[in-house]
Formats: sequence, C-alpha cells, structure tokens
Amino acid sequence: MKYFPLLWSNLKRRKLRTVLTILSIVIAFMLFALLCSIKQALTGGVTMEGASRIIVQHKVSIIQMLPFSYKMRMERIPGVDVVSHSTWFGGRFEGEPKYFFMQSPVDPENFLAVIPELTLPAEQKKKWLETRTGAIVGRTTSEKFHWEIGKKVQIFTPLWQKAGGGQNWDFEIVGIYDSKDKNIDTMSMFFRYDYFDEAKAGLKGKVGWYTLRVKDPAHAGDVAKLIDQEFENSDYETKTAPEKAFAQAWVRQIGNIALITASILGAVFFTILLVTGNTMSQGVRERTGELGLLKAVGFTNQQVLVLVIAESCLIAILGGVIGLGLACLIIPGLGKTLTMLPMFFFPVRDLFLGIGLCIGLGLLTGIFPALAAMRLRVADSLRRM
Repeated sequence: MKYFPLLWSNLKRRKLRTVLTILSIVIAFMLFALLCSIKQALTGGVTMEGASRIIVQHKVSIIQMLPFSYKMRMERIPGVDVVSHSTWFGGRFEGEPKYFFMQSPVDPENFLAVIPELTLPAEQKKKWLETRTGAIVGRTTSEKFHWEIGKKVQIFTPLWQKAGGGQNWDFEIVGIYDSKDKNIDTMSMFFRYDYFDEAKAGLKGKVGWYTLRVKDPAHAGDVAKLIDQEFENSDYETKTAPEKAFAQAWVRQIGNIALITASILGAVFFTILLVTGNTMSQGVRERTGELGLLKAVGFTNQQVLVLVIAESCLIAILGGVIGLGLACLIIPGLGKTLTMLPMFFFPVRDLFLGIGLCIGLGLLTGIFPALAAMRLRVADSLRRM
C-alpha cells in the first residue's frame, strides 16, 4: 500500500486517457452482467431439486396432448415417486393484457409434492383443495395486480373455450406462493385441473405434459426409458427427458444462448484487452526515464515489474468494480420491466467471475509493458529523459 500514491499519480498523468480507458472497461463489465442476467433468465430455471424430476411429453411435439389415464400407468413404473401434470392455458388478464405470466391447470396435492421449492401456507393449501375455482398465484404477479386472498379474477384465453360458450374463465385467488430459490418463477398462476377439465368444451381427459419425481435421481435415465417403453407403439407415444433438458429445449428455439453470450463477450473483452494494453504500453514509453530513475535509486527489476502490473490491475479493477456495481443497481429495476423474463437477475457466481475477469484483464494487459520496463537498462532510460 505504500506505493499506492505513486500508482495514483501515474494514473492522473494523462487524465483524459485514463478516464476513457476506465469508462470502456465499465461499459464492458456492465454488458457482461447484462448478458449473464439474460442467460440466467433463459437457462437457469432448474435448481438442484430439479435433478430428481423428469418431464413426459408427446413424442411429436409438446403441443400434442396426452391422456389423463397415463398418470395411473406411470405411478406403477418402478422408481417413480409422484406424478403430476400441467397444461398450457395461454391466458391473459384483461386488466393488463401486455403482462405475460403463465397459467396452468394442475392436480394441487401432487403438483406441490413434485415441486417442493414452492412454499404455500397450510391454510391456503387447504382452501385450494376446498375451492373448485380456486387458484394460487406467485408473489410477483400478486403484487403486480394487487391481488389478495379472496380476490375474484377473470382470465381470457384464446385457446380454451368453455362448454357453455365464452373464453373468459373465472377464478378465486385462494393462495399466494413464494419460492425457496431465486431461480424459481413466482409469476405463474395455477388452478385445479378437475374444474378445467369439466368446464372446457373439448379434449376432455387430456393434459399437456407430465412432471414426475423419481425416488433416486441417479436412476432418472432408467425411469425415463421405462416410461417411453410403456407407451411405445400406442396412439400417444411419449418422449421423456430430465427437467433441465426440457427447459433447454424451449430455449433452443431462440438459439444457442451460451454460444451467443460467449461470442459477444469474447469480442468485447478482446477489444478492451487491446485498448487497455495500448494505454499501458504508452504509459510505460512515456515514463522510460522515470523508470530508469527508480532503478537508479535502488528499485529492483522485480519491483518495477510489480509496479507496472499493479498499475494495470488498478485500472482494470476500478473499471470492473464500477461496471459491476452499476449493473447490480440497474438490473433489479430492469428485471421488473422484463415480464417475459421472470428470473432476470445477476447471479452471485457470475459476480465473482466478473471480479476474476477484472484481475485477469489487469494481469494480461500489464504483463508485456511490465516486462519491457523490467528489461530497461538504467543508462539507456536516463539518456531519454
């Protein structure tokens, strides 16, 4: 720390150049945080709990329905613990139609057993089981619409017509669920399948897909094979996969998010590497005489090497920390406006990765100018003063 004033005075030598270099690093790390948050929102919806879950869908496409009778047959397959099912409802709240949130009819008890990450108070669960038109909604959506327990809501869907005509479905909010993990969506709405199946006009006794909890996650692959064999050559053949693979299949419809993110970040950081490296090289060339003077008064080659690298790291860390800090302030607010990305947040693991990149950027951009400074001969450098 005793050399910090020396490092700081070097940064102030060319103030405009230093500010512009740090600003470019700030922007790079803000972009890094934003892309990590987008990747998290699109690919991070499965937690460790999800390792014990598998998804069963129609072999042709997820938009093809499966018979409700498959549930009992799946429950008899060795290794299966609990079977739940869901169906895409595709509705919207007339009060704010642009706000997207998923709605799905489910079997309440099995659904909560299969997804224990969702937390619902016992009295609200009891009310859900007693109320045929009852629905539970995530904390995020309930706060968005100011829905409270007992609120009557109407959801319009273009996909499902009621048996008596009309596409407006009435529900009563009987529960508000939270989650144990930030990766879990708290925007969705779930209601009772028995009410939905009885009230809809067609496709009676059909569901969209099944979610199964297996007894041993290590045997999830074997259970998946047994399920597909059970329904092989039937009118409704199945395709079974781990929950993570199911989520990734939805994301692949957009594109290879990991490759896109890596490509953009690679281009950005390569550019920043060149900019910062050039700044450090210019700084060393301008201070050739001063570096020689430091050696003349007793600084060793190794000390000069460390000083130049420390200066490079100081620039990188200043820019990186400011960029990451600003991103941590901006992203939560931005996430509230991106309703299509319910799990939009900057993961802690990526924050630490960003800090590591700051240090790595400083070392890479400083090593070559530092080596050049270390090799300077005192006589040659003093001659240039």
